[in-house]
Amino acid sequence: MNVKIGIIGGSGFYQIEGLTEVESIEVETPFGKPSDDLILGKLEGQSVVFLPRHGVGHPLLPSDINVRANIYALKSLGVESIISVSAVGSLRQEIEPRHFVVPDQLYDHTKNRISTFFGQGITAHISLAHPFCQDLSKMLYETAVEEGVTVHNGGTYICMEGPAFSTKAESNVYRQLGFDIIGMTAAPEAKLAREAEMCFTVLACSTDYDCWHPEHDDVTTEMILDNLRSNVEVSKQIVKNLVSKISTEERSCECSTALQYAIATQEDAIPITKKHQLKLLLQKYIT
Repeated sequence: MNVKIGIIGGSGFYQIEGLTEVESIEVETPFGKPSDDLILGKLEGQSVVFLPRHGVGHPLLPSDINVRANIYALKSLGVESIISVSAVGSLRQEIEPRHFVVPDQLYDHTKNRISTFFGQGITAHISLAHPFCQDLSKMLYETAVEEGVTVHNGGTYICMEGPAFSTKAESNVYRQLGFDIIGMTAAPEAKLAREAEMCFTVLACSTDYDCWHPEHDDVTTEMILDNLRSNVEVSKQIVKNLVSKISTEERSCECSTALQYAIATQEDAIPITKKHQLKLLLQKYIT
């Protein structure tokens, strides 16, 4: 199977209308099961696979998402480019609720996430100076502009642990540190996608002003979901249009060779069991 485009849907984004030749498959990985069955189909003439990040019906907390299994499952189907849709809080006055952001930087403030495939006898240190694929993010931004929505190009996404939202003190500190949006899922996904040599970009949907804003200091799930619902249909249209533009030709970005010089462990020192577990990632470099 060789499906080169993967879509990870966030809160409220559990399915994509317009898919044809739909097939639902259950995927097992060396890291366990992904969040839900993967949905294969054709979208705008392109083969795609869709995965609901929190599971259908949203049963999974951000900390409970098996991100390694999610990314590995997509990789096993041949995915090279991942479009992630994510709900975020805004830390900037100009990023209003119901605006979109295509972030270009990431700050990992999680505490209990597994964000590497490596360890247990093999060490790798990927470059993450630019955590989101610059080529794919540029295409995503341009596609959102064409859709006529208000979209902000660039910005730093701080990824918090959750599931509780920020305290006002935390929110104000994040603003002082220069962060622009806050969410709970992008950091492990971006890191694992890069280790798997996959392009990764985020369409961030602003749902609220976190709790720093004097006129919006009581963030509720009801408020967030209301704003999110208004953005879901637009997000789906942006994703559809982007899918039609993504080339399935060979990539030239740094994502596609992220592991080339990253593996520090000598090949003969890597445990056989780990070689087998990571064969999908290592096969270009290690026999």
